[in-house]
Amino acid sequence: MAHIKLAEGLPGIRGLFAFRPETAKPLCELGDVLLHQPNSLTAADRELIATYVSSQNDCFYCQTSHGAIAAYHLGGDESTVAEVKKDPLTAPISDKLKALLAIAGKVQKGGKQVHSEDIEKARQQGATDREIHDTVLIAAAFCMYNRYVDGLTTWAPQDLESYRERAAAVATGGYQRIPATIG
Repeated sequence: MAHIKLAEGLPGIRGLFAFRPETAKPLCELGDVLLHQPNSLTAADRELIATYVSSQNDCFYCQTSHGAIAAYHLGGDESTVAEVKKDPLTAPISDKLKALLAIAGKVQKGGKQVHSEDIEKARQQGATDREIHDTVLIAAAFCMYNRYVDGLTTWAPQDLESYRERAAAVATGGYQRIPATIG
């Protein structure tokens, strides 16, 4: 049961967005810029960063919803998502994404955990300054989103199919539509 009265049937951050639509708008816009709009990092890579950080923060709702979106972008490959959450260094992803996930993992622990050698490793794997920037911002934003969702103990469905069904709509339509399609 959530710490505040939220609309029934709206899981995770969607219930919070319905509770406070005026804060939902900028949070959705940020999510859309970081995860959906064109970028040199694929949408799958960016969703994997969000999923990994959310799993490190033990946020069931965010890691499951963004994991489903990442899997959608990967053609339904849920095993890669699971492997990234378990150990990105051994997951079947690019070396560049492994280096970026290492940075994201450090941001999740605290921004000052990121050192110049972490950035240099990412650059050696072909990461651009923008990709490094966006990785850090995705990781920081998801620490906020995770704490928002879990700090108010929002409801999270346990059936994975509901996340898979919603993943296609978000993957194709983006995050700015979320407040308009909360129900």
